[in-house]
Amino acid sequence: MDTVSAIRDRILHLCAERNITINKLATLSALPPSSVKNILYGRSQDPKILTIKKICDGLDITLIAFFNSPEFAALEPEIK
Repeated sequence: MDTVSAIRDRILHLCAERNITINKLATLSALPPSSVKNILYGRSQDPKILTIKKICDGLDITLIAFFNSPEFAALEPEIK
């Protein structure tokens, strides 16, 4: 799995876990819905750490909690 896919999967998992929509996540994170959707639909191939931090703030979790998941444990190398 690549990093962008892992980020997408993690966001979707956290939203499902909390039973919130992508639009609700955007509102909680003080982000435009398009910013979140661009990550989820693969239009953003290099999401900024600040955007991920805002998503974490909206979900009331730390960056450590976000990245401490199976999605990130088996990442493929980005440099090939």
